Amino acid sequence: MKKFCCILTVCLLLVGTVLPVFAENAGELAKNAAQTEELPAMQTPIKAKAGVLIDVSTGKVLMAQNAHERLYPASVTKIMTLLLVMEALDSGKIALTDKVTASREACEKGGSQIWLEEGEQMTVDELLKAAAVASANDACEALGEYVSGSSTAFVKRMNERAAELGMKDTNFENCTGLDDTAENHKTSAYDVALMSCELLKHPRITNYTTIWMDSLRDGKTQLVNTNKLVRFYDGATGLKTGTTSKAGCCVSASAQRGGLHLAAVVLGSETSDDRFNSARAMLDWGFANYESVKLSVDAERIPAVGVLKGWTDSVKPVIPEPQQVLLEKGKAGSVTQEIDLAAAVEAPVEQGQTLGHVEFKLDGETIYSCALTCEEGVPRLTFLEAFRRLLGLLCVLR
Repeated sequence: MKKFCCILTVCLLLVGTVLPVFAENAGELAKNAAQTEELPAMQTPIKAKAGVLIDVSTGKVLMAQNAHERLYPASVTKIMTLLLVMEALDSGKIALTDKVTASREACEKGGSQIWLEEGEQMTVDELLKAAAVASANDACEALGEYVSGSSTAFVKRMNERAAELGMKDTNFENCTGLDDTAENHKTSAYDVALMSCELLKHPRITNYTTIWMDSLRDGKTQLVNTNKLVRFYDGATGLKTGTTSKAGCCVSASAQRGGLHLAAVVLGSETSDDRFNSARAMLDWGFANYESVKLSVDAERIPAVGVLKGWTDSVKPVIPEPQQVLLEKGKAGSVTQEIDLAAAVEAPVEQGQTLGHVEFKLDGETIYSCALTCEEGVPRLTFLEAFRRLLGLLCVLR
């Protein structure tokens, strides 16, 4: 009986230990599965471990394959490096004309490089060009050190920024994508798509990512873009390639035609041609099936709103700026507007106060909604002012 009780106790302890872990893992797996299932399936065959096509303006994923599989990204990593540099530029923390002095650590980076020498100085503009066009690891390291003070601090900021963007599959160990000694330098096609969209919010980046050929050091160092689509794909805007033995051939390829800006992420192709052909196929499909449309509120259908007990009798609602939305081709003509606007409001009316809404609908579903607001505040009419106006009216009637 004692042996039976001991065995029973051990079993209960094991169940109590294992079940919570199993439940936690099962919950995480279910969460990841649900997250993956929400994304549209791949619509065109690709030769890669994973891929995602995303609309840059809205962040809407148009198709995906193994979108959340954690993979080595190689130099596609540099999208985050470039993003942090662009953010530092836009905030005024650094300037394109700033001179950066190359450290020993930067010069010792292997792989693609511009062969910086310790103590050599280049401008931020030159190093950006080297990083974006030639995928120079030494240039990226120098930029990271300049922005954050050290390579360690910069990589820490890379991971912080990834978390801010919702990149849940990502962990960076360096700013270059070199993975010879990296154990957990991984991301996913979905996360690469997120940071690609964020980088493309900085228009100046395409001044670098669309360069096919250029040079540094007064023509002594030639730069050729590692992204062949920049030269051969109509509307290409970038963005970044990457290749290592662990990662295979990868690319985040972006292109814009008209108002539609797309990014195709390909991770884990066996050959360089496979990655470019896969990215091209996704982009072609996107441009063939979708368009970017501006939705504008019909101003003629927006009357003035009456103001009760106010200094003015009415206010004209502010018409919002047109909104760019993604639609399947041929659907734009079916979009309708539903206006919900107050006939009158009571003073005081605050500047920016919501007076109503406009909903744009397609096939019965709301695809965009915007508020109609008051441009200027209207104070409540005082007794003295009302009396003065009444006297003025009586004088006119006499």
